[in-house]
Amino acid sequence: MNTKKTDTTAALLLDNQLCFALYSANLALNKLYRQLLAPLNLTYPQYLVMMILWEQDDITVSEIGERLFLDSATLTPLLKRLESAGLIVRQRSRQDERQVAVTLSDDGRALQQQAQDIPQAVGCAAQCDTETLVALKQQLEQLRQQLHRA
Repeated sequence: MNTKKTDTTAALLLDNQLCFALYSANLALNKLYRQLLAPLNLTYPQYLVMMILWEQDDITVSEIGERLFLDSATLTPLLKRLESAGLIVRQRSRQDERQVAVTLSDDGRALQQQAQDIPQAVGCAAQCDTETLVALKQQLEQLRQQLHRA
């Protein structure tokens, strides 16, 4: 039997792919978040934006994009939907009119309280202890950095 051909074949098996493990885990995680975020009427990308704003209110669209690794063409429709829902306000920055500043509305601030239990619910669903989840998160962040550099 040709070992080189067997190694090549094994390298192309779907179940041996890191990308598929990440993809399928992401699908499962997104399904969980859809269920958890439905009562808040948020999509997962909207939730990410809200978490950024809960952390630091009154930031620019470009700053949000940098944190989420999204360009403004992708981010703008998402922000428009959040603004239509009354959760954020977008306006030209007072310091630089070329920039659009995003701030939380009162409803957006109030939504933070409703979202408090989501991280714990995700941890429970993952059935991992905190140390394991932190280590996994750090490994994924390192992988992301290495892939960005590649």
